[in-house]
Parts: sequence; structure tokens; C-alpha cells
Amino acid sequence: MELKRREGESMGSFLHRFTKKIRQTGILVEAKKRRFSVRKSSKTKIRTSALYREGKKLETEKKRRLGIS
Repeated sequence: MELKRREGESMGSFLHRFTKKIRQTGILVEAKKRRFSVRKSSKTKIRTSALYREGKKLETEKKRRLGIS
């Protein structure tokens, strides 16, 4: 997107026009969304981490039953 300052236009009004144009196009909103986006993990990685969590949960439960912290 290109915006040029009009002849005789003050810097303040140009900045106002620019920010209005940016808001209308949705560029800023899209950039903010993408800033912290997380890549999708592979199915294998998701399954592996789920199995790991489940194993840790079972181990913790077993220790709790035995009275070990």
C-alpha cells in the first residue's frame, strides 16, 4: 500500500489519513494476529507428548498411592 502526502496537507492530517487507511484494510489486525501464531505440530509429536503426559500422570498417581512425594 502506498500513500503520498497531498500538496499543502499537514503532517498531522496525513498521519490521520494513513492510520485510517491502515485500519480499513485490516493490515494491522492481521499483523497482530500473526505475531504470536503457533505452528501446527505434527500428529506424531502430539501423540508422543500425550503419551508422555499420560505416563507422568500414572507415575504420579502410583507414587501418591504409595505415599511417596
